[in-house]
Amino acid sequence: IQLAETGEVVTISGLGPWPRAASLAHFHKHYGGAIPKGVLRTVVPAAPDAWITALERYGTMSFGETAAAAVRLAGEGFPIAALSASIIEKNRKEYAAYPASAAIYLPGGVPPRPGDIFRQTDLAATITYMIDEERAAARGGRAAGLEAARAAFYRGDIAAAMVRYHAENGGWLAAEDLADFRVDVEPALAFEFAGTELFTCGPWCQGPMLGELVQLLDGFDFRSSGHNSPAYIHHLVEAAKLAYSDRHHFYGDPKFVGVPLERLSSPAYAAERRKAIDPRRAAPGMPPPGDLGASAHVAGEPAAALEDGSQLDTSYICVVDAAGNAFSGTPSDASVGSPVIPGLGFVPSSRGSQSWTDPSVPAVLAPGKRPRLTPNPALARRRGEWTMPFGSPGNDIQPQAMLQVFLNIAVWGMTPQDAVEAPRFGSVSYPRSSEPHAYDPGRLHLESRIAPETAEALAALGHDVKMWPDWEYAAGAVCTVVADSRTGVMEGGADPRRPSGIAGR
Repeated sequence: IQLAETGEVVTISGLGPWPRAASLAHFHKHYGGAIPKGVLRTVVPAAPDAWITALERYGTMSFGETAAAAVRLAGEGFPIAALSASIIEKNRKEYAAYPASAAIYLPGGVPPRPGDIFRQTDLAATITYMIDEERAAARGGRAAGLEAARAAFYRGDIAAAMVRYHAENGGWLAAEDLADFRVDVEPALAFEFAGTELFTCGPWCQGPMLGELVQLLDGFDFRSSGHNSPAYIHHLVEAAKLAYSDRHHFYGDPKFVGVPLERLSSPAYAAERRKAIDPRRAAPGMPPPGDLGASAHVAGEPAAALEDGSQLDTSYICVVDAAGNAFSGTPSDASVGSPVIPGLGFVPSSRGSQSWTDPSVPAVLAPGKRPRLTPNPALARRRGEWTMPFGSPGNDIQPQAMLQVFLNIAVWGMTPQDAVEAPRFGSVSYPRSSEPHAYDPGRLHLESRIAPETAEALAALGHDVKMWPDWEYAAGAVCTVVADSRTGVMEGGADPRRPSGIAGR
């Protein structure tokens, strides 16, 4: 969130920790170190507190006012998009495993078809209960009402239903885990690239990766290489491999892990790190981490996994208002992999799937510790010129997709819409964040709109090139608003790779 009056940029970490009862030893003893699907991957759901905290600190409306459209869309339904329908079809066996999930996602026992009206009546009732509790406390003022809405979720009937279900089904979530939870509000991390400020979230997610990436690219001759040329793609991908290695070896919940962020964020470190980029040869896998001294957490190279556990569960939204306040948010959580709580209409956060059970990895799970999340909204600006919130769904690909769009605008001067529509590429030469942490050394995906001779040149450099379709949803779906502070004009870019749009008034 950028506050126009002061220029301050803050982050709200909408991510909950593992319950107090969570046990690393349990996963090793009973599941061979895997984090199984079901209630055991549940962490404290953080989204309600994140939204309410934002309203308390920076908003003017009530929870009921802001949630009214959600109640209507959940209760009355909306025509389901083709991509959403295909996701449900693909995961129909998982939805069918839990009666409360099947009732929502397989109405009448079958997945919805594109255009069918998709309803979530239990979810509408859950949100309505929070609104009713707010109204009952409204005599005490707006702040009292917001606190009542929060209490309805974390200490009231909603919490009781979640705790009861976990107690009856072998889960770990307890009343005190919910009652004691609060999101963190922190200054955003700040980076600089060619006169542009870049703001990201902290190392409890992969946010700092984007800042490290732009610093690794400092001094690269973009113009001589040419946009999406073999040299350009190779250099960006090799820089990304270095940043993903540092993410894997150093990032984790800073309440538990001594993340060497000052060093990771420094131009001097980037200058030393970029020496590992060979313009003539691709690194065959994930490179070693940077040398950060004795305090570094160094993990062994993980074995390749045969299955990719990523799920299409993420959205992105950004807004700039007339005053210049800007919001960049990446709401995300899965509807498969864990059960819907009967009567509530939602899955409590299953983001435990983005933790590790290898004790040498900083993102290893522990009671009260947050997973290392993939969603990482960002904001860029040139003071006195423009502000640009931007982000994307796409699991681990997000930083690469966001980097390409950022460079398309900041370096290549594209309009926002042209920037998000430009052909995209993505490396997966690193262990993925989601269980079972698939890893494809050297693999590089290119959208098929990138020229065949470019693909051949990249293969000759040692990349394991695989072609995506012309417009690939796995390449991310970056959206942005560029607000020109000199003219007052705002221009948006909405990615056609997934259902998206732009609105203004």
